[in-house]
Amino acid sequence: MRVTVLGSGLVGGAIAKDLATEKTWSVKAVDRSEEPLARLRDQARLQLACQDISGDAGLKAAIGDADLVVSAVPGHLGYETLRRVIEAGKNVVDISFFAEDPFDLDSLAQQRGVTAVVDCGVAPGLSNVIAGHVHREMDRVDSFLCLVGGLPAVRSWPYEYKAVFSPIDVMAEFTRPARFVEHGELVVRPALSDVELIDFKGVGTLEAFNTDGLRSLARTLDIPFMKEKTMRYPGHANLARVFRDSGFFNTEYIDVDGTKVRPIDVTSRLLIEQWRLAENEADLTVMQIIMTGQHHGKHERRDFYLLDRFDAATGTTSMARTTGYTCAIVARQVLAGMFTRKGICPPEYLGATAGCYEHLLAELGRRNIVVQEAVTVLAGSNDEQVANQFQRRIA
Repeated sequence: MRVTVLGSGLVGGAIAKDLATEKTWSVKAVDRSEEPLARLRDQARLQLACQDISGDAGLKAAIGDADLVVSAVPGHLGYETLRRVIEAGKNVVDISFFAEDPFDLDSLAQQRGVTAVVDCGVAPGLSNVIAGHVHREMDRVDSFLCLVGGLPAVRSWPYEYKAVFSPIDVMAEFTRPARFVEHGELVVRPALSDVELIDFKGVGTLEAFNTDGLRSLARTLDIPFMKEKTMRYPGHANLARVFRDSGFFNTEYIDVDGTKVRPIDVTSRLLIEQWRLAENEADLTVMQIIMTGQHHGKHERRDFYLLDRFDAATGTTSMARTTGYTCAIVARQVLAGMFTRKGICPPEYLGATAGCYEHLLAELGRRNIVVQEAVTVLAGSNDEQVANQFQRRIA
């Protein structure tokens, strides 16, 4: 079998290297730039292709012989790339965070007999798998809250933030309205709103604010209260609001001395180096998921914790690990026939499929990415804790 990975940046490169550890299939890493491919030249089992896939001929050359495609392209290219891969009849696992609704491609994917797993990173991605698993396991789920963020290990003024993917994709999170579910109804609030301080064990005090990360969960799971918030070091949301409200993230063209420019392109160009992680600079990924509901007649709260750090031995960032390895493991599940559902498949569908959740967490554990679960039995309408509290380490 053959696997083609479209996009070979820090995350796409991690996916390609992880998949190339298997001898069951061959792996081709594709990028339009030689720079990211150069970082993969020491991988003997990887085929490298410098290819512009924006045209039909380039995409056909890249994926023509593939049994599975992994799309790790920037968000603004994600939807159209996904559509064309599905049109070509290729099973696909996608991590690109695009604004369009992937379910608009569901009919096409079903017509082509394609399994298309979308939003398959850490959050959305791993968080969705957890939500789908708990939703399947419990009698009823009343609430879902996901707090998640990627951070540099060392805080450096003024941004105290570094990105392992396109700055434009980060800025899109600051401008796209955040969608939640409250009392079973869809609620929309501005991004960067409702800032609150969170004490995250092992890290310290972080701030959480609204972003549009809930995505497909609002459509696929019947949970009356659902929300996702992004976590950063305190002060980041206020700084981002200044940039946004001053117009630096605007996508409309403006005239600057006779030249038409988009403010977001200029901002991205200025920040790309300031937000770039230096070689071997440490980062970390934090995530807490809180779900409540009924299980075997008892009112339960389930907390899932993830704290992952930069892998100094391989030079792999934590965000590339948690995002890329989740994607690579799900790709294995599709290749192995563990997950065969056709159409557009958000990761919660995998979480609800027998064996996929357990396999994913076991494989993440083999890569030293550990999710901890705490289950608390609650009593009374005020959710007062009772003595029956325990923790389970999932590996």
